[in-house]
Amino acid sequence: MTYSSSHSFLRRAWQTVFLALAFFVASGARAAEIEVVASFSILGDLIRQIGGERVSVHTLIGPGQDAHAYEPRPSDARLIRRAGLIVQNGLGFDDWLPRLVRASGYRGRLLVASEGIRPLEMHGENHRHARNEHIDPHAWQDVANVRGYADNIAAALIAADPGGANVYRANVARYRAALDALEADIRAAVASLPQERRRVVSSHDAFAYFARAYGMTFLAPVGTAGHSKPGARDVARLIEQLRKEKAPAVFIESIADPRLIERIRAESGAVMGGTLYSDALSPPEGPAPTYIAMMRHNLGTLMAALVAR
Repeated sequence: MTYSSSHSFLRRAWQTVFLALAFFVASGARAAEIEVVASFSILGDLIRQIGGERVSVHTLIGPGQDAHAYEPRPSDARLIRRAGLIVQNGLGFDDWLPRLVRASGYRGRLLVASEGIRPLEMHGENHRHARNEHIDPHAWQDVANVRGYADNIAAALIAADPGGANVYRANVARYRAALDALEADIRAAVASLPQERRRVVSSHDAFAYFARAYGMTFLAPVGTAGHSKPGARDVARLIEQLRKEKAPAVFIESIADPRLIERIRAESGAVMGGTLYSDALSPPEGPAPTYIAMMRHNLGTLMAALVAR
């Protein structure tokens, strides 16, 4: 190779490297990324929606997994130790996380995403099995609460990564607009149902916030902690109530054992309405891979069963 051709080759190589570096910097590809660990899949999605490409999100309890059956693994502690931000739901749902954070040696911020939200108090025998027997943790079932989650997450990301502040503010504004549209659709759909069609049974008592916000009644044989096992008397009482009130449909919750709800359906005469997602998103190929998709799936499933034919 001659000096001239060698020089030309080197010049082209340096140009290629320069262009690659320029693209890397301009796109922010992974250079400004912060590691965020969320306790479960719904929180993980909210963080991705607001953080976009500036965050790398890990969920300790992934899509399709039961948060009530979570057992910490050594790999979870390693994820937490190297994170720039940890996010939990709070309200007693994932109160194992602060202990895991302390044990991992993590010294950063632990954000409680539900901070500032007015919780629902729980009443009745089924609720005595919940981790926090006074508070219902499923606040995300009310879209208005998720606007608070989104604001809390955006503020925490800005504090952890000030250079991305404009990105986070733009993303949270866009996401809040999508939540507004979702909430309007839920309200319009439920308002179209007569009162007698707004009473249903689900396998897990996770929809009280939805019921309060949108004017429905959910009955369940299992309390807010989905691993609870109702007694025979509880189930018999619920079946008797359903027969008396003629509830239009019963629904299986995505992470629940369907056998109990099938027994209730068979003995009460109610229609099997389908599967609802409460505590976990579906895998990407499923019908509820994001929070908004989950809520729209649940709404569609409810309406398909409850609209009078």
